[in-house]
Amino acid sequence: MPTYEYFCPDNGQSLEVMHGMTTTLNTWGELCDQADLDPGDTPTDTPIEKLLGTGMVLSNSRANLAPDPGAGPMGGGCCGGGGCGCG
Repeated sequence: MPTYEYFCPDNGQSLEVMHGMTTTLNTWGELCDQADLDPGDTPTDTPIEKLLGTGMVLSNSRANLAPDPGAGPMGGGCCGGGGCGCG
């Protein structure tokens, strides 16, 4: 399931949540419900912003595997694609 990051301009908080690609979160209350958090003093109808991110997806076959500490960066280089000349 993809991971998304949202930002609330009113309280300055960012939260990462996992949800399906067809799910739309528009308010602080919806985000807190999804994250199973108390909204605190921020009104639940406060608009939030979806931040750009990788939208990381874990398949069921890889979700429970620990990372290989000896493996290098994914993508073949420190910049993710190997085109930066490092490594």
